[in-house]
Amino acid sequence: MQESDWITYTLERMPELWQRLGEHLFLTGLSTATGVLVGIPLGMLAFYRRGWRVPLLGGVGILQTIPSLAMLVILLALFQKIGVLPAIVALILYALLPIVRNTLAGLEGVPPETIEAARGIGMTEWQQMRWVRIPLSIPVIMAGVRTAAVAAVGIATLAAFIGAGGLGEFINRGLALSNTRLIFLGAIPAALLALLVDFALGAVERVFDPKRNRTLSGRARFALKLSTVVIPLGLLVPLVVSFSPSANLNSGPAIPEGQAQPGIVRIASKNFTEQHLLAEMMAQLIESRTSLAVERKFNLGGTIICHQALVRGQIDLYAEYTGTGLTAILNLPVMTDPAKVYQRVAREYRKQFNLIWLESFGFNNTYTLTVRKPDALRHQWKTISDLAPLSVELSAGFSGEFQERSDGYPGLQQVYGFGFGRVNDLDPSLTYQAIAKGAVDVIDGYSTDGRISAFNLVSLIDDKNFFPPYHAAPVVRQEVLEVHPNLREALAPLGALIDNGTMRGLNYEVDEKKRAVAEVVREFLHSKKIL
Repeated sequence: MQESDWITYTLERMPELWQRLGEHLFLTGLSTATGVLVGIPLGMLAFYRRGWRVPLLGGVGILQTIPSLAMLVILLALFQKIGVLPAIVALILYALLPIVRNTLAGLEGVPPETIEAARGIGMTEWQQMRWVRIPLSIPVIMAGVRTAAVAAVGIATLAAFIGAGGLGEFINRGLALSNTRLIFLGAIPAALLALLVDFALGAVERVFDPKRNRTLSGRARFALKLSTVVIPLGLLVPLVVSFSPSANLNSGPAIPEGQAQPGIVRIASKNFTEQHLLAEMMAQLIESRTSLAVERKFNLGGTIICHQALVRGQIDLYAEYTGTGLTAILNLPVMTDPAKVYQRVAREYRKQFNLIWLESFGFNNTYTLTVRKPDALRHQWKTISDLAPLSVELSAGFSGEFQERSDGYPGLQQVYGFGFGRVNDLDPSLTYQAIAKGAVDVIDGYSTDGRISAFNLVSLIDDKNFFPPYHAAPVVRQEVLEVHPNLREALAPLGALIDNGTMRGLNYEVDEKKRAVAEVVREFLHSKKIL
């Protein structure tokens, strides 16, 4: 991309970039500040209570070893809530180790003769801590705080995975859409923010270090310390308050969790292109055919996160697939009749979750196994069964969901009676690039994915009819339909509107031509004369 194009693109996205930056600062600032308030006392406790030192440091050390995404998912299950709360708690837990350890190291590093001198002039233990140990430990303690803050900037990008906002929104979308510009739009500001945070905290460290300021008068030192607090607050508070996760440029008033509210509908999507397109279709139709405002919560991770958020009332609507509902949510045996699958999931969803399946969009985005076209021609691969003779020599690249779900790789192995020599766990946005570059030989794909033809790939025929039908349809909470009775009518034009070829073309426009989802959707709905 040319420099002028990048500047133009950034300026066009500046309102949202400003919002996401504020959300990121909110997540990072609140978690680091809380980590300091908790971590420094814990470090002091470890200093005074040697018997507690090993379990305390071991505990915060164990927290640090838990992978970031795993921590977010664990806290998501614990709090049963998407958004800011689990993200903040995760960031606080990660901040504790460097702060606690550096506080202890700083306090232990004060020269014994200095403490003896303090005792000699009659200082109490608390006075020694306040006037001697902590001031002399400032450089070491601040090193821990700087480490925690910079790490928080990076880890906070993952908070977008559970709907907490921040610069990770751009990175998630960029990965899902294979859009480098979006990835850079999130990654570059995050990197710059980490450098800025480290520099600012370094300045604070220098100001509060008594060794560096001993030549200044008491009044000058006080003014310098005050400026390090007042100036950053004056600059950051308006930004954080205006664009914290509780604020949204496109959302209306806050909605109590689990309760439908007149005037607004929250639409979510999973983290891949087709879901973005379907969610945006629903959003644009609702906005054009009703007086409702739409709050978009895209990129909420996978099936389970979206489903749980819907059941708990944290979102109101998203697009799901019948086969996914049947096997991944209801844990029912695979069925192959599309009509019976739809009827079964619609009945069980209403009975178990009080959720309503509206009419299907029309296309069937079933799973497929996909290979390179030259390989298919050379080995005469047409069906999945044709892979069996060479399966142990082949390397596969599958998404996490496909490797775990009963309608994915585990079930496929049982039905077809073979597995692959090596299976790599890949993000769905990277599988097509991996097979195109020869890193893997087989990937899981979707029949409506425009990248199949774009990357010169071939989908193999499911000759044993293993994969169930995956007809996409809006799934909405019944309470929301009762509060917004015009919602069903507004979404009705989407029923049976899209066939497989049309969906494949829409995906292609976004994935390969790098067009904006909203633009592609608007153009499509206008062409169908329903917008």
